[in-house]
Amino acid sequence: MLVISYNLRKHRAISELAALDERHEPDVLCLQECDTTDLAEHVGRLQLAHSTTGNRLGLAMYYRADRYEPRDIKAFALKKSLHDRVLRPAHERLLGARLIDLQHDRREFIVASFHAAPLTALNSLRRHQIRSALGELQFLGPGLPTLMVGDYNYPVFKTNLAEKVQAAGYELTLSDSRTYTRYKFFRGHFDLATSAGLDMRSVRTLPRGSSDHLPILVDAHYHQDHLLPVPEGIDAVI
Repeated sequence: MLVISYNLRKHRAISELAALDERHEPDVLCLQECDTTDLAEHVGRLQLAHSTTGNRLGLAMYYRADRYEPRDIKAFALKKSLHDRVLRPAHERLLGARLIDLQHDRREFIVASFHAAPLTALNSLRRHQIRSALGELQFLGPGLPTLMVGDYNYPVFKTNLAEKVQAAGYELTLSDSRTYTRYKFFRGHFDLATSAGLDMRSVRTLPRGSSDHLPILVDAHYHQDHLLPVPEGIDAVI
């Protein structure tokens, strides 16, 4: 499956989505910082699955209706940063979907759009959000292949984060080049992919648009086993 993740920078890059679909033909499109009151039902071949409702700027997900059938879609609130409490920029920071693959023996998997707390928060809070997000996705589909993509806002110490994620039974994958270059002191891989039960063939950074984030394109394939052991120890590790 091909999944694109894109932080639209307060909805500025919304007009680029149709071209991304035409050029890369993704199966799923995961968005962050989109105006949920101004979303089309269709973008190219993709259909809107769901968007968050807690704030005007939030998360959304599009999918190929000719290939996938949604079984369950949920938005989740995660632990808030001080920035969230004072300015209230976001309430729901995770949007997860349990999809049925109509082209692969009706296999089920989990895909999610994630947006971590902004850079004013500590990495420890973002780790808490990642841990909570993965826990919520486990409840959404225990033992199913899982892919969580989005803006992790994790500027430094990603090697340490990757080790903690791996110890919890997941894989953290960076794209082939940087995804954020707006500020001199905060450049690097902010848009990441966390997975379990999937073969991550590649994660590519796509050309820059009008957002301060560059979109990423994830190419992931199922492992041979359909149902996987549920990862353990998330609360204790990440």
